[in-house]
This record gives sequence, C-alpha cells and structure tokens, in this order.
Amino acid sequence: MAFFLVLLIGAIALVVIGAVVDGMLLLIAAVLYLLVRSVSRSRRRPAH
Repeated sequence: MAFFLVLLIGAIALVVIGAVVDGMLLLIAAVLYLLVRSVSRSRRRPAH
C-alpha cells in the first residue's frame, strides 16, 4: 500500500513538473517571438 502511494505521489509530481516546464518553454517562445517581431519592425523604418 505504501509503495502504491509513493508511485502515485511520484506520478503527480512528474505531471506537475512537466506542466511547469512546458509552460516555461511556451513563455520563452512567446517572448522570443515578440522580440523578433519588434526588432524586425524597427528595422523596416527608414532612417531620417
């Protein structure tokens, strides 16, 4: 019974860690995308 409980807690912990890592990767990708868009948008403006 204790072994099953340890497995269950370990599985829940892995799911939580996986969700956090996935969310962090998504956040990093979104920030990089916005950064690239802002840089490419500022380069299109002609110099005065």
